[in-house]
Amino acid sequence: MTSHVPNEARVIPLRPRAQRPEAAPAAPPAAAPERRRPAAREPLWRDLVGDVLRRERLAQERTLKEVAETARISMPYLSEVERGRKEASSEVLAAAAGALGLGLGDLLARAQGELVRLAARHAGPGGGPGSSGARYDGMCLAA
Repeated sequence: MTSHVPNEARVIPLRPRAQRPEAAPAAPPAAAPERRRPAAREPLWRDLVGDVLRRERLAQERTLKEVAETARISMPYLSEVERGRKEASSEVLAAAAGALGLGLGDLLARAQGELVRLAARHAGPGGGPGSSGARYDGMCLAA
């Protein structure tokens, strides 16, 4: 039996941790275990790309139907992409971007700009360029 929590990655330390003071006595069994507050998660790429597509479509005052027809993709699928529910292929992203008068590079550059802006917010004070604010001293193995 492992102590692994579902939906969380196991981290295997690569370096020994600094010496810790002796652990405090365990809480009485009647006390409820403390729950860790989840850390603010970084946005997913599909969320960023979808946000950029939706903002550009709305800025052009075009309907989802118009853009989907021009891009030759289904309206429900484009809606899912805009909401970050679907991980669209590069062909679909290029078609949607083209329907909005953007190149694929323009779309991805705007999404990357959003990622940098949001990562700087996550890093907080003292987070320099390229810093996501996360500090890991281990390796994540996902199955």
